[in-house]
Amino acid sequence: MQRIRFSRPEMLFSLKSFAGAMLALYLASSAGLPRPFWAFMTAYIVAHPLAGNVRSKALYRFMGTLLGCAATVVLIPSLSAAPELLTLALALWTGLCLYLSLLDRSARSYVFLLAGYSAALIGFPLVEAPATMFDTAVARVQEIGLGILCASLVHSLVLPASLAPSLLALIDRALGDARRWMSDLLGDGLARADGARMAADRQRLALDITQLRLLSTHVPFDTGNLRWTAGAIRAMQDRLSALTPTLSAIEDRLEALKVAEGEVPRDIVSAFGRHMGWTAPQGANLSAAAIDETRAAFRALADGPASSPWIRALRIDLSVRLEELVREWQACIGLRTDIDAGLAGSAMPRQRAAALGQKVLHRDRGLALRSAATAVLATCACCAVWIATAWPSGSAAAMSAAVLCSFFATMDDPVPAMHKFVVALLWSLPVSVFCVLVVMPLARDFGMLALCIAPFFLLVGCYIARPASSLAALGMFFGVAGTLALQDTANADLPSLLNSNLALILGAVAAARITALVRSVGSDWSARRIRRATSLDLAELAANPQDAFARDAYAGRMLDRIALLAPRTALGAGEEARADARLALRDLRMGADIASLQQWRRCLPAEAVGRLLADSARVFRAQAAGAPRRDEPLLPQIDRLLLGALHGDAAQPDGTAIAAIAALVGLRRNLFPAAQGALQP
Repeated sequence: MQRIRFSRPEMLFSLKSFAGAMLALYLASSAGLPRPFWAFMTAYIVAHPLAGNVRSKALYRFMGTLLGCAATVVLIPSLSAAPELLTLALALWTGLCLYLSLLDRSARSYVFLLAGYSAALIGFPLVEAPATMFDTAVARVQEIGLGILCASLVHSLVLPASLAPSLLALIDRALGDARRWMSDLLGDGLARADGARMAADRQRLALDITQLRLLSTHVPFDTGNLRWTAGAIRAMQDRLSALTPTLSAIEDRLEALKVAEGEVPRDIVSAFGRHMGWTAPQGANLSAAAIDETRAAFRALADGPASSPWIRALRIDLSVRLEELVREWQACIGLRTDIDAGLAGSAMPRQRAAALGQKVLHRDRGLALRSAATAVLATCACCAVWIATAWPSGSAAAMSAAVLCSFFATMDDPVPAMHKFVVALLWSLPVSVFCVLVVMPLARDFGMLALCIAPFFLLVGCYIARPASSLAALGMFFGVAGTLALQDTANADLPSLLNSNLALILGAVAAARITALVRSVGSDWSARRIRRATSLDLAELAANPQDAFARDAYAGRMLDRIALLAPRTALGAGEEARADARLALRDLRMGADIASLQQWRRCLPAEAVGRLLADSARVFRAQAAGAPRRDEPLLPQIDRLLLGALHGDAAQPDGTAIAAIAALVGLRRNLFPAAQGALQP
C-alpha cells in the first residue's frame, strides 16, 4: 500500500489554516457569538498558500459579506409577510450578484460573489423567523469578520509566503516564451523554424499574460516590497500584450516574402544574422548606440531590392514591425529591471502611461446571464419544494443550491465538478454526525475540542492545498464545517442532523440537475461566442476612430481570448484546433492594423479610407451575425490606397505615412492571405 506523502508547503498551509481557524473559533466562543463555527469555516475559506492572496480575499470577502447582510436587512422586513416573494427576491439578488461577479474576472469579483450567497446563507433561514433578522445578520458579520481577521493575521505573520517568487517566475516565463519566439523567427528567417514549436510558444505566452493580469490583482496586498512595483508590473502586462501582435505580423510578412520570392531575401536574412544580440538574455546590457544601430539596420530594409510594388510594400511593412519590435522589447527589459530595483527597495520610476489593468479581459455577458438565471431557477425550485411541503430544513436546500451554482459558474460544463462535490458531501455525512453527536458533547473544554477535530481538518487541509484533490477535499470540508456552522451543536439530535444534511445534499443535486438542463455548454459553443465577440470588436475598431490606448486594449483582450481558446480548442480535432488558433492570431493582428490605420488615416485620401473602414465594419458585423462574409470589394480598395501611398511621399523611409502603409499591408494579408502578385490599380 502506497504511503500518503505531503510536501512541506502543503503541511505548512494546513497547519496555518487550522491555527487561524481555531483562533477564530476561540475568540467567537469567548465573545458568546451564537454560531462560532462560522468564524472557523471562514478562516479556511479565505486561506491561501500566498499571504497576499489571503489579505485580498479577506478584504473582498468582508466587503461582500457586509453587502449581503445589507441586502438581507433591506429585503426581509419589506417582504416578511409574503414568504414566496421574499424567497424570490433572495434568489434574484443571488443571480444579480453572480452576474456582476462573472463580468469582473479579477479578484474583486469575490465581493459580488459573497454578496450573493451571503444573503442566501443569512436570509433563507430567517424566512420563517424574520423577527431575529437584525441580530442574526449582525452576529454573522461578526463571526465572519473574526474568521477573516484571524486568517489574515496567521498567514501574514507566521512564515508568510510572498507572491514575488510566483509572479517573477511568471514574468520571466512570459519573457522567455517571447524570446524563444523571436529567436526561432529571426534567427532562422523561417528557413528552419519549427512552426509547431512557435505555435506552442504563442499559446503559452497568451496564457502567461492572462495569468499575470489575474495574479497581479493581489500585488498591492503582498507582505514584501513587491507591492511597490505594482505600476511596473501593470505596464509590463501591457507591453507584453503589444509585443505579441508585432511578432505575429513579422512572422506573417516573412512568410509572404518567402511565398512571393521563393525564399526570404538574403539581405533580410543577413540583417537578422548581424543584429540578433538584442534578443539574447545578455542583450539587456547592450548600449543605446548598439540598439540604435540595430534599428537603423532594420529601417534600411525598406529600401532593399523589390521586384514589384507588393514586394516593396511588404519590405516597408517588415521594417516598421522590426523597429517596433526592438522598441517594445527594450521597454519590457527596462520594466523588468525596474521591478528588480523595486524589490531591492529602490524608488520606482513613475509610470506615465495609464495601465490597462483588468479592463481588457474578455467578458461574456450572455454566458454570465445564463449562469445567473440557472442560480435563480435552482434556488427557486428548492424554495418551491420547501414552501409546498413545509419542510423544516428546506432553507438548507435553497442555501446549498445558491452556493453551488455560484461556486462553479465559471466553468463551461460545471456538472461533473458538481457531481464530484456532491459525492464528497455524501462521504462527509458520517464524519459530520460523529463530530456533532460524539465529539461536541464529550469536549469538556476548548483544548479537548481542538485535539478531537485536529486530525480530520489537518488532513483535509493538506488535500485542499494539493490541486489534484482540492475539489473533493473542499466538499468534505464544507460538509463537516457547514454542518457545525448551521447546527446548534448544544441541542442537535440525530433526526434534525440527518434532515439538515439531507437538505444540503438535495439542494446540491438540484443545482447540478438544473445546471445540466440550462447552463452546461460545450467548449465549441464557448469558442464560437469568443469568436463572435472578436468580430464585434473588429467592427467597433473599424467604425470609430481609435487611439493607441484602444489598440493596446484590443491586443490585451485578444490575448486573453487566445488563452481562453487554448484549452477549449485542445479538446477538438488536431487540425481544427490549429485552425482556430490561427484565426485567433489573425484577428489579433487585424485589430492592431485597423487601430493603426485609424491612427494614421490622415496620411491617406479621406474619402477612400473612410469607405474602406465602413465596408470593413459591415463585413465584421455580418460575420458576427453568422452571415457569409462578403469581403471581395475590400481587396481593390486596399490595393488602390497602397499604390497611391507607395507612389507618393509616403514611399520615403522617413515619410509620416509609413505606418499607414504597414497597416494597409497588414489588413490585406489578414483579410486576403492568398492574394499575391501585383496590386490592383
